[in-house]
Amino acid sequence: MQLGNQGPDKIALVFPGGGSQYVGMGQDVCERYPAARRILTEADAILAYPLSQLCFAGPVEELTDTFNAQPATVATSAAVLAALQERAGGRLAPVFVAGHSTGQYTALLAAGVLDLVSVLRVVRERGRLMREAGDGRAGSMAAVLGLDATALQTICDESGDVWISNDNAPGQIVLSGEIQALERSLQLAKQRGAKRTIPLAVNIASHCPLMAPAAESLAQIVKALPLAQASVPIVANSSALPLWEEQDIRQELVQHLTSRVRWVESVRYMIAAGVRTFIEVGPKSVLSGLIRRIDGSVRTISVEHATDIEAVLE
Repeated sequence: MQLGNQGPDKIALVFPGGGSQYVGMGQDVCERYPAARRILTEADAILAYPLSQLCFAGPVEELTDTFNAQPATVATSAAVLAALQERAGGRLAPVFVAGHSTGQYTALLAAGVLDLVSVLRVVRERGRLMREAGDGRAGSMAAVLGLDATALQTICDESGDVWISNDNAPGQIVLSGEIQALERSLQLAKQRGAKRTIPLAVNIASHCPLMAPAAESLAQIVKALPLAQASVPIVANSSALPLWEEQDIRQELVQHLTSRVRWVESVRYMIAAGVRTFIEVGPKSVLSGLIRRIDGSVRTISVEHATDIEAVLE
């Protein structure tokens, strides 16, 4: 069986971002597949830090620090991908790759644009810069259920320094902003019919203009990154369109920090281009759930554990 661009069942690989990390992630895959084990062993050496042990054993407080969570999630997804590719023996042929937030870096790795060394180093720096930006100007994030993007954009405009940061699925949108402005927006959302508002346990307002200082510093790092030609188009978070050119990829990585994650539009773009199966590679199955809410007619497969790798090939 050819998993990919042959026949009607075109596939896309998607990769999770921040918030998907948990203690124990990737351990069973590394125990079973040498390819996965090599990735995390290499990650430990690249970062000069026992990242694999943090993934496997915690502590959870250290793992959830954005400085560690970002490289840990990317490395785990990369390890699972390596095991899947090894087991597939060349049969895995996606027509698109995409990642949610930090997962976009895993997508670049999957497309051959960046190697593991570059990906982990830039993601680690990205996490550090985001943490520093959050320390300099405190913010937070919250999910709003039951209101559409148009209604929430109006609320953001009325509330001040708050923005839509993640358009995840119909009826599930995340806001980012300064704490007081975010609180005002959540009150307005409740008044205007939101089913639920869920403050997130973060002190960083990702994917909004509060990350501008981080983006400015990241631009210098991204400018020096060695980029290779993409083997498969990467659907960008900020535009929901495919990336091919080096200049466009560098621009995306910088503006990604301050721009909305257009996940709904990204998924719909891939479906319109013929994708019928989405394979989520990495910890948890958050993206699979979002994709089913966006379009219930497509198939989603979550590959997180060793048993999932065998199942997807069968």
